[in-house]
Amino acid sequence: IADDKARHGPGPVIHLGDLVDRGPDSRGVIDFLLAGIAAGQDWVVLKGNHDRMFGRFLRNPTEQEPGLRADLGWLHPKLGGPDTLQSYGVANAADRPVAKVHADARLAVPQAHLEFLAACPTLRLAGDCAFVHAGIRPGIALQDQSETDLVWIREPFLSEATSHGPLIVHGHTAIEAATHYGNRLNLDSGAAYGGPLSAVVIEGREAALLTPEGRRRLPGR
Repeated sequence: IADDKARHGPGPVIHLGDLVDRGPDSRGVIDFLLAGIAAGQDWVVLKGNHDRMFGRFLRNPTEQEPGLRADLGWLHPKLGGPDTLQSYGVANAADRPVAKVHADARLAVPQAHLEFLAACPTLRLAGDCAFVHAGIRPGIALQDQSETDLVWIREPFLSEATSHGPLIVHGHTAIEAATHYGNRLNLDSGAAYGGPLSAVVIEGREAALLTPEGRRRLPGR
């Protein structure tokens, strides 16, 4: 991104969410974003479902996350909650009583981090695009979309081939490589599972993937 800015000039950067649970240093990710914003970076940070689960657990560890299977909780190892808490110094979260983990987490997680995540928007309109974490519910106006859909939805959004109006730029559903489908652009190339982290430049409805060699246009389907 820095190289592209040096070549082509500055522009806003929109982060599509899931700042936590998806790597070994969730705290470091939030610290990085807060420091950049404080330094004047033109960044917009959207909320993902994992960011919402993190905040919900800190508020009330027994409250079930809408969109999550009833038999799962944020501390389940497959969801990444224990890894996030480990980055704050809260160890063995999956193997201890929830009440104790919650108490330790309340002491360890800075209030500034919780306020930042709570304030992250779930939808941002810019140019010909609507940026969200997961997608939208087809047939529902953007202003009427539920937060749960914006951070959790897969179907029927992924199967919808008709125009949504703006190009929907999203992540959440991992695929092999960033792909432009014509009505939506999925940037989740599986970084949480060992794949690359994808960043694109968008001009109108056209997108170019940022690579070490420069911009590579993503053809629309």
